[in-house]
Amino acid sequence: MEYKIDGEASAHKIIVAGIGPGNPDYMLPAALSAIRSAKVLVGGSRVLADYAGEGQRTMTIKRDIVAVMDFIRGELMHDDVVVMVSGDPGYFSLLDALRRDFLPETISVIPGISSIQFAFARLALPWHDAEFLSFHGRRPEDERLKYFEGRKIGMLTDRKYTSRTIPELLMNMGWPAESRLFIASRLSYPDEKIVSTTLSGAADVPETSECVLVVTG
Repeated sequence: MEYKIDGEASAHKIIVAGIGPGNPDYMLPAALSAIRSAKVLVGGSRVLADYAGEGQRTMTIKRDIVAVMDFIRGELMHDDVVVMVSGDPGYFSLLDALRRDFLPETISVIPGISSIQFAFARLALPWHDAEFLSFHGRRPEDERLKYFEGRKIGMLTDRKYTSRTIPELLMNMGWPAESRLFIASRLSYPDEKIVSTTLSGAADVPETSECVLVVTG
């Protein structure tokens, strides 16, 4: 089957492989197979160091996303391109940018376990009734942060919005100080840590950034 890329025909595809929360034990075999058989690999520097093999052509994802897209576009003229993304491709990954630059029919996605999903699993909490927000490089609108009884939210954090600043923000949005908070860091790794506290109690535990927070109302 042929796909149109910038008006030119190509028989090759972009395979977006979710590599899970970090530990290779939690990567789908289909993703690992695609990565190992790829002629062209795109991913972060740490991920490429872990998975890129001899003879594979690689591109490191950095701030210059345009350069990454140009590299993929050029390589698609000759081979499939496997793009490795952390967690699940459907949750705040490079997939958005790829869909803006390439036709959806050009893209094949192999799902992965997101850090949010992994955190809920560790807590033995169902997540079908939960909401998900990202503070990673962004701040959700106030309306999405407001409290109502029974609300359950999983959140990605960064170095600005952390396990200390987000609880304070939520309390300012009406969340009770005694709402249960879980701070999950280094998920799936040997030094994984999950702290159970409250929104007000978060001020008394070490501040953690780039982690997952789960709050229940």
